[in-house]
Amino acid sequence: MTAPAVILIDPQLGENIGMCARAMLNCGLTDLRLVRPRDGWPNQKAQDASAGAQDVVDHAQVFQTTEEAVADLTRIYATTGRTRELLEYVLTPRAAAEDMRTATASGLHRTGVLFGGERSGLTNDDVAKADAIIRVPLNPDFRSLNLAQAVLLIGYEWFTAGDQTPSETRDIRDARPATQNEVEIFIERLGRGLDEGSFFRSVEMRPTVMRNIRLMFQRTQLTDQDVRTLHGITESLRRAGPERK
Repeated sequence: MTAPAVILIDPQLGENIGMCARAMLNCGLTDLRLVRPRDGWPNQKAQDASAGAQDVVDHAQVFQTTEEAVADLTRIYATTGRTRELLEYVLTPRAAAEDMRTATASGLHRTGVLFGGERSGLTNDDVAKADAIIRVPLNPDFRSLNLAQAVLLIGYEWFTAGDQTPSETRDIRDARPATQNEVEIFIERLGRGLDEGSFFRSVEMRPTVMRNIRLMFQRTQLTDQDVRTLHGITESLRRAGPERK
């Protein structure tokens, strides 16, 4: 799937362009287009600030007008936090990301996102070239993103819209999940130890308490190493015998 182009219009500092390149590559974006970069191009400060994303900087295209920068694109999005005197189709970054992926999935569209300069953002003429506006829902009393933050936010939503990473994982390194049999063997051993220690105040309460203990251990998603450790703890307590006062 073709990733959207990132078009920076009137960017000022080379450092900001480099940080945008860094944000882009984190999200799998590589098509960087610059319109009238103030400090000229190529720019060593952009290279230095890219923190390993030099390839994005090296292949950046430079244009004199926004029209030239978007000439090959079929669907354009403009990022702005200001309300304009224009008829606007406004999307959140998440909705825009889904829209981009739907558009490019057909193979008929190439997309791009316009970002304005650090000082004043996009002009109305630039916004008028867009098919939709992306507006980030932020604190209404303080909506202030720097250029790289804005690029990262849009890029992240685009990337995660197609990412299949599970929402929750557990790093168990060299261990493996404990089998039901391994857990059951430990719980039976624990139950015998509790019997020997007169833990249960009555025979009748034992099934309910053991059921709760079993559920407690099942909720922890034990690994095989966890079970071995629990066996070791149980054996150590058994050897220690009754608590001495």
